[in-house]
Amino acid sequence: MVQSVNITKLNLLQLEMLKNQLDQDMEFLSTSTAQLKVVSSKYVEAKHCLNMLNNSNEGKELLVPLTSSIYVPRKLHNVEYMLINMETGYYVEQTAEDAKDDFKRKTDFLTKQMEKIQPALQEKHAMKQAVMKMMNQKIQQLAALGTAQPTAKAGICCRNGAEGPCFRGLELLRGLLFAGKSVCSGRRFQSAQLP
Repeated sequence: MVQSVNITKLNLLQLEMLKNQLDQDMEFLSTSTAQLKVVSSKYVEAKHCLNMLNNSNEGKELLVPLTSSIYVPRKLHNVEYMLINMETGYYVEQTAEDAKDDFKRKTDFLTKQMEKIQPALQEKHAMKQAVMKMMNQKIQQLAALGTAQPTAKAGICCRNGAEGPCFRGLELLRGLLFAGKSVCSGRRFQSAQLP
């Protein structure tokens, strides 16, 4: 069950975690699409090879692979029937036409699967953009709080040890997005509720 989350209620750390999850989901969907394209291209190539086989090729020599680097010459005797690898370790004898139909069916299935993935990928991308926008808004709110008037509240500044709370939290939270750029000024700030 998909759970709906109001991103305006999340803090920066939670937004960062959500962004990371969306990045992982997008990477998985992109990788899946790429793998489906590779498999689909193999079926298209196999169908193309079958189209080149016809009765005029009977008796011609060809190289049969024993391994990925060893080939042996053989003569083509029967172009009507062939063994098709079913990708499960089993081979099935089929006519060329049946094999072409089978490859077309598999290619169409893979194309439909790729078409199903695209909307999910676009949705994840849109969600990530919304999360990034909200993160920027939260950072701007925190930066605005940083310009508030100093006060002499109890606490210790992170930089100079002066009394009063320091806005070190902003530096830590911004570090999530800005890779450690220092924003802490060492000044004391009026305490406020962080967004």
